[in-house]
Amino acid sequence: MICPICKVEMAVVEQDQIELDYCARCHGVWFDAGELELLLESMEFKGHGLSLEKILSQPGAESDEKKHRCPICGRKMKKAHIGHHPQVLIDACPVGHGLWFDGGEVHQLVGQLAGKAAGDTGAEEKVTSFLGEAFKAEK
Repeated sequence: MICPICKVEMAVVEQDQIELDYCARCHGVWFDAGELELLLESMEFKGHGLSLEKILSQPGAESDEKKHRCPICGRKMKKAHIGHHPQVLIDACPVGHGLWFDGGEVHQLVGQLAGKAAGDTGAEEKVTSFLGEAFKAEK
């Protein structure tokens, strides 16, 4: 798959039988439809309320950021805010092919969910073991 930002081939990263497309240049991550939910469930984040359908049903987020094209169908993706303060601005394919997270955004969202699951002492370890350095944006 070609990165919607850099226009280079992305690597496939597999975790718990979930295959994500990862751009080593910009550190962006593509989730095919349903993969975000599978990832969060595999990390035992229950009640997260995040699904592609729910994200697409919300009004689009206002942003000065350029609209990216879906790497599958080529349509301009919808900007959407997810998570808690500060919200994460992601891109969603308008016909439901998947979600694009710019570098660091997956880490930010999962970190927020780990903080929300404060009663789960292993939540931060789950985040760290899955994400490692691969999904962190380089400064």
